[in-house]
Amino acid sequence: MNTQGILRRQANLLVCDLRRARVCKSSKGATRSYDRWKRALLQAGDEGNTLVEVALVLPILLSVVMGIFVVGMIFNNYLMLTQAVGAGGQYLQLIRTDPTATDPCSNTFAAITQAAPTLNSSNISLSFSLNGTPFTGNSCPNDQGYLQAGQPVTVTATYPCNFVIMGVNFAAANITANNPTGCQLQASVTEYEY
Repeated sequence: MNTQGILRRQANLLVCDLRRARVCKSSKGATRSYDRWKRALLQAGDEGNTLVEVALVLPILLSVVMGIFVVGMIFNNYLMLTQAVGAGGQYLQLIRTDPTATDPCSNTFAAITQAAPTLNSSNISLSFSLNGTPFTGNSCPNDQGYLQAGQPVTVTATYPCNFVIMGVNFAAANITANNPTGCQLQASVTEYEY
C-alpha cells in the first residue's frame, strides 16, 4: 500500500471521529449501520452536561459571593461605628473643662460623625450616661455639670444595617417600628472623667 492511501485512510478516520453522528465510511470502505449511527448520535450529546451543571451551581455560587460582600460591608460599618464611638467617648472625657462646650452630647455627636465619614450621620442614634444620669438623643444642652472628675461617662451608638442577600432579608424576623431594617449595629464605650 502506498503512503498516499495510508494518509487518506487516516484522514477519513479522523473526519469520522470528529463527526461521530454523521454517516461516513469506515477504514474498510463499508458504511456504518443504522444502530452504530444511532449510538454515535446519542453519545454526541455529552457536551451539554457542562452547561446544565453551570446553570445549577451558578445561583448558589453567586449567593455565597454576595453574602460574603454583604457581611463584609456590615462588619466594616460595625468596625467604623466602634472606632467612632471610642473617639466620641474620649472627646466627651476631655471637654469637661472646656467652657465653650455648652452641649456635650451635640459636640460628642459631631466628633463621632467626623470619626466615621462613611456612615450616614442621620442614621446614627446616640444615648449617653453622664455621671449615672441617662440621656437619649444627640443633644443635651446645659448638662456640662454632669461631667465630674472621676465619674464615668458612657456613650452608646446604634446604626441600622441592611442584611439582604439577593432579595432575601435575613433579619426580617427582627423588624419592629424602632428597627425597620431588622438589623442594628451597636457600640458602647465607658470613659472616666479626669
